[in-house]
Amino acid sequence: MQLEERAVLDHVGVPARVRSWHNLSPADLYEHAIRNGEASLVASGALTAETGRHTGRSPKDKFFVEEPSSADKIWWFPGNQPIAPESFDRLLQKMVQYISEHQVYVQDLFACADPNFRLNVRVVTQLAWHSVFAHNLFIRPSLEQRRDFEPDFTVISLPDLKADPDRDGTRTETFILVNFARRMVLIGGTRYAGEIKKSIFTALNYLMPERGAMPMHCSANIGQDGNVALFFGLSGTGKTTLSSDPTRRLIGDDEHGWSDDGIFNFEGGCYAKTIRISRDAEPEIYAATNRFGAILENVPFDADTRIPDFDDESLTENTRSAYPIDFIPDVELSGRGGHPSNVLFLSADAFGVLPAVARLDEEQLRFFFLSGYTAKVAGTERGVTEPEPTFSTCFAAPFLVLPAETYAAMLQDRVKRHGAQVWMLNTGWVGGAYGVGERISIAHTRAIVRAVVEGRLRDVETRPDPVFGVHVPVTVPGVPSEVLDPRGSWPDPAAYERQARRLKAMFEENFAHIGEADFGAG
Repeated sequence: MQLEERAVLDHVGVPARVRSWHNLSPADLYEHAIRNGEASLVASGALTAETGRHTGRSPKDKFFVEEPSSADKIWWFPGNQPIAPESFDRLLQKMVQYISEHQVYVQDLFACADPNFRLNVRVVTQLAWHSVFAHNLFIRPSLEQRRDFEPDFTVISLPDLKADPDRDGTRTETFILVNFARRMVLIGGTRYAGEIKKSIFTALNYLMPERGAMPMHCSANIGQDGNVALFFGLSGTGKTTLSSDPTRRLIGDDEHGWSDDGIFNFEGGCYAKTIRISRDAEPEIYAATNRFGAILENVPFDADTRIPDFDDESLTENTRSAYPIDFIPDVELSGRGGHPSNVLFLSADAFGVLPAVARLDEEQLRFFFLSGYTAKVAGTERGVTEPEPTFSTCFAAPFLVLPAETYAAMLQDRVKRHGAQVWMLNTGWVGGAYGVGERISIAHTRAIVRAVVEGRLRDVETRPDPVFGVHVPVTVPGVPSEVLDPRGSWPDPAAYERQARRLKAMFEENFAHIGEADFGAG
């Protein structure tokens, strides 16, 4: 491959010719990243890079261009901030000026495994390792498919380009601007690569409902008999871990659509958290992370041996690995499956109140989906000294574009039409809150998940949960009865009652003000 001069943005009305590298392989991009001083090669063969000040997304710096074609459709809750078209145009011109003076990397890729919903995505990046990231996370076209490639959406990511808040209308020097009229995303002032993939997920949350598919922030897998399971959950609840099951094929670990034909992955890769990852606990993800082609974010390594230290959180606890989905051995390469038989909502309840598993009826589905609950625990974030609830509407608050009820209604409709059962799983604490009780073991959670996806809990006897009224199975094979009964597992029933009332009040307060909270999580 050679450096070329092309008009890489002429499809969006920018004819300027720029020096660009097109569709380089990961091996080529590794060389560029190392030569440019962007990243380092570690002993496992992976490439690791530091993202600097931004070690996660910057949701308060994301804006939607307020333009006629989309302004009346966008849900303008506090997390969806408007910005004037003039500000977008000004920052686009700054980007054009920047790339006319520097070389850039271009990847032409797909989003959506179902050809009927496919989105052609062009990703233009300043950094070579960002180009590897895009190559890994999106779907990679064949050479033939790239020959006549015409972008439907374009992402430009230039970390060294910063906004002038006073002049450009942004909050800080960092910006993520989404323009549905121009079919573009502009990203500046941040090296966190996750902004690239999440910007397209945001776009799909706008585009897919109009085309009859529900966009979902969930993982998905499929059994040997073709039964599909969906796993919704915020960071730290086990969404990636539980969907990477050696007895089932992984469809995808993060973003999917549900159309009239079934499930399809939006992506072609996985973006896994790696803090304290181990070969024993997560063998598939560990192996995918420790090989050539993977990109590690903010994972420290030994300067002499170059062995990565996955227990080191000195840079951030949000350490990540980005790798193509076929790095996982048991994967559904089509990225597609039929209609789900089971939908699972995962919550790591640090209050020790939610049951380990419960079946939800239609109204409970709506309540817990719109709530999108998990809990932070003491010690995981600075200033957190006791459990704190985290609510993220539809398990995807930062990426929602349309009103939340749009997505809830679509999920209710699909579950009802296709006879799926909906379950809530607590992957958090039992026998007391964090610091008193114990974390539900991964072995017990896996046993619950397998019983659900294999259909062994569809007709079992249940009892109503005393707090939320959800339907709790009386028995689950391989799971002790005390794990299934949070109230009975607490040594002090009165303390449980106080904690339960407290958590329920938090749910009700959040539910009464959905859309009013700032930005959410996910």
